[in-house]
Amino acid sequence: MTSNHKHTHAQWGSRLGFILAAVGSAVGLGNIWKFPYMLGKSGGSAFMFTYLACIVLIGLPILSAEWLIGRRGQRNPIDAMKTVAQQEGRSKAWAIIGASGTLGGYLILSFYSVIGGWSLNYIFKSGSGLFSGMTGEQTGAVFTSMLADPTSLLIWHTVFMAVTIFIVAAGVTGGLERGSKILMPLLAVFLGVLVIYGANTGHFGEALSFLFKPDWGAINADVLLSALGHAFFTLSLGMGIMLAYGSYLGKEVNLLRSASIVVILDTAIAVLAGLAIFPIVFANGLDTEAGPGLVFVTLPIAFGNMSGGTVLGLIFFLLLSFAAITSSISLLESSVEFLEERTSLNRVGSTIVAGVVVWLIGIGSALSFNVWSEVKLMGLNIFDLLDVFTSKFILPVSGFAIVVFMGWFMKQDSIRDELRLGGAFKLWQFIYRVIAPVGVIIVFVQQLIG
Repeated sequence: MTSNHKHTHAQWGSRLGFILAAVGSAVGLGNIWKFPYMLGKSGGSAFMFTYLACIVLIGLPILSAEWLIGRRGQRNPIDAMKTVAQQEGRSKAWAIIGASGTLGGYLILSFYSVIGGWSLNYIFKSGSGLFSGMTGEQTGAVFTSMLADPTSLLIWHTVFMAVTIFIVAAGVTGGLERGSKILMPLLAVFLGVLVIYGANTGHFGEALSFLFKPDWGAINADVLLSALGHAFFTLSLGMGIMLAYGSYLGKEVNLLRSASIVVILDTAIAVLAGLAIFPIVFANGLDTEAGPGLVFVTLPIAFGNMSGGTVLGLIFFLLLSFAAITSSISLLESSVEFLEERTSLNRVGSTIVAGVVVWLIGIGSALSFNVWSEVKLMGLNIFDLLDVFTSKFILPVSGFAIVVFMGWFMKQDSIRDELRLGGAFKLWQFIYRVIAPVGVIIVFVQQLIG
């Protein structure tokens, strides 16, 4: 790479744009259903306290480490790790960590885009009034029929990837930043509409009690591990994303303060999603433990049997799709940055190549629900294999290595300056040197044996 190319490395146009892009990456499909579900079933505010402790002790240190290394390297995740390692007098083999994270994010997008396609599909299913008057058995049949139709899954997978490619191809400020500035406020508006509706169902108090009533007795080893795992994965850690986003940062950005804002907004959106969803669930006597099925099977029953349900359903699946897209553009970015810097391809060409390859891989995930359902490795179809390989191996290993590198292989005086820490440095150093790595090891072992 020429020095001129290095000199023209893209930068965020504003701190707000960067924050919204980082929040957009963190806010995904899991925030809309998984976190509220975990909150309600695992001790309410007791779980919230546990989760926030995990975020502070594990999420913030790793997020800050990724941004710090990315900003220092001013390159794609692989070259940023290599550059910073060499600056610190360490082996350039640390670049492997950047490569594993980039690969992990890339593979995640290949099956995430299939689920994103489901959300887009359901915008039209709900908006057309398809669910009107349906029973649970009928909405379940609609979902099963969609999964069994390879043509439908491939079409929506293609549409979702096309939208992602279009946004990322426009560049850091014109694509990622502008897209986040549009999508995140819209997501907030749609979420607000649903919360207002939920507040008028007559079951808002029941939802508040479900989500926030403290039950310390519900906090056991499994719940603690779930909180640890969600704190790690919700912030897009170990995927190369935050390394890439950090590479576009200027020195004026306060990393810890920005990381704290991202954590607060990410958690707030997840909580608001719970306040939007569960009043509807309780008002219609639906199953709070439906898990992922809550989105595509259970909620459509409510939308199909309530006044204005067609419009509300349309808004909900728009919300879900926007959340999916804000994450997908970040998942593609680290691979695009690598191609743009390492090859002769420009931004558009790099995005098209990276996007088309991930779309091709995603075809396997889409077909694993139907015509390739018998194609299995270690008892897992393609979709599940990619999910397990990334979530149980690549992400925790990458996150662990990054925080260990910052804690034990970088000069600590420079880290103190980068993080703008004064008297609190020793405490923070203990957190990212000891507590965060141990926490990731616990999550990793639990993932292996779980």
